[in-house]
Amino acid sequence: MRHFDLSPLYRSTVGFDRLFNLLDQASNSETAPSYPPYNIERTAENAYRITIAVAGFGEGDLSIESKENALTVKGEKQSVDGAEKREVLHQGIAARAFERRFQLADYVQVTGASLENGLLHIDLVREIPEAKKPRQIAIGTGGSAKILEAKVAQAA
Repeated sequence: MRHFDLSPLYRSTVGFDRLFNLLDQASNSETAPSYPPYNIERTAENAYRITIAVAGFGEGDLSIESKENALTVKGEKQSVDGAEKREVLHQGIAARAFERRFQLADYVQVTGASLENGLLHIDLVREIPEAKKPRQIAIGTGGSAKILEAKVAQAA
């Protein structure tokens, strides 16, 4: 096992602390929970789908929360009052409570969720704002630059 000391990077960079925290979390993956199992798929260039196996959970037992750059999926079986008690001889289907967190990149938004055949599908899409997209800058001649300066001066 390797341990990386990121403290020199904290001292010499500004605004990258979230990235360093993600690296720290990834290096501590030994303690990462394995329940419930899940898949992460890329369905298009800027579209993704997280599929989580939630056998035994209904829609009322699950909650999905997207806050800042984190997606949290929680599952907890609701106890039904008045239901008859059953004696389970073998329990192979885990119905224990869980909480699964996913770190989302900037501009990734949840577009929908569905529960089908014991699988919870969460659809995500990355929508980059127009201001952040690359754009072409026209190269003007010397005369057009003077016209632009004149328009700026008139506006002020």
